[in-house]
Amino acid sequence: MPTSRPASASTGQFRKEVDEALHAFTARQAPGLLAISPDLEPMVSALRALLAGGKRLRPAFCYWGWRAAGGEDVPEIATAAASLELLQASALVHDDVMDASDTRRGQPSVHRRFEALHGESGWRGPADTFGEGAAILLGDLLLAWSGEMFETSGLTEDRRARGRGVYDLMRTEVMCGQYLDMLESTRGDGTVDTALRVVDFKSAKYTIERPLHLGAALAGGSDELAAALSGYGRPLGMAFQLRDDVLGVFGDPEATGKPAGDDLREGKRTVLIALTLERADAEEAATVERLLGDPELSALGVADLREIITDTGGLAACEEMIDRFAADARDALAAAPVAGEAREALADLAVAATARTF
Repeated sequence: MPTSRPASASTGQFRKEVDEALHAFTARQAPGLLAISPDLEPMVSALRALLAGGKRLRPAFCYWGWRAAGGEDVPEIATAAASLELLQASALVHDDVMDASDTRRGQPSVHRRFEALHGESGWRGPADTFGEGAAILLGDLLLAWSGEMFETSGLTEDRRARGRGVYDLMRTEVMCGQYLDMLESTRGDGTVDTALRVVDFKSAKYTIERPLHLGAALAGGSDELAAALSGYGRPLGMAFQLRDDVLGVFGDPEATGKPAGDDLREGKRTVLIALTLERADAEEAATVERLLGDPELSALGVADLREIITDTGGLAACEEMIDRFAADARDALAAAPVAGEAREALADLAVAATARTF
């Protein structure tokens, strides 16, 4: 008979089970790639390196959505939930190509890994084009594998059928959100409202709300429970992404795995930037527009932008918004029809998702 998992295991034992499920899945898949050609070994190495990091938040929210709907603690849910890490890895690989990011989780981003391989091997053609092409293909492979891992998780067909609609919707929303994010940066005339729309679809739903819905659907949860989980998950997802945006400017590189101010070099039109421009005078706004998106932005330039973001009140306004969203999530959780164990775990996850590390 399955045993009940203490809520504290949401950050410990369950993460270990997710890691083990990912390792087992990739160990089964790798020989198939290498049987096609030994030249695919760099693909295998890159995906293993990428999957070695991450907070495993999406699987955790999926698991506790399952438990909130009365699902028992069985290994099959860990495997199904772990498939979300493959989906996340796919999104990160593609995101890094679009943002021209050099690093991810403290190591070279996938397209930079393959760009370096091209250079070291003395191959013909542009190294950056090869790197980007290889990364796009690896991202596509991870996306395909996310579905395969879900379908081979061991959950019964009737359970998987209940979850497929949520899974499909989640994949659609994050890709649409990614496009809106790219569009926002390209237009350069966004507002706080348009930046929040990007946050909602690129991160809030995808990181917390939909994983909760997926877990609950797999366990046969009611529409009432799904609505209650939305009341908690959506504002928490907003707070999570806003915190991530703040860390992208002010975070410790040791904690974020990216160079200080990298989001500024990439020109990300975040809510933090929109709040700053909303409050900036003409000179401050001109400085932001001049420096934001400069790939060669110096440490001094980063410091100048940080000063403007702070002095205009943009940072304080963003922190207030984070606090407000987090409070909304806590209030919704208090009223949600979930068991005490799931309630405790979701409360802990809310803290983990919005913690300051700067």
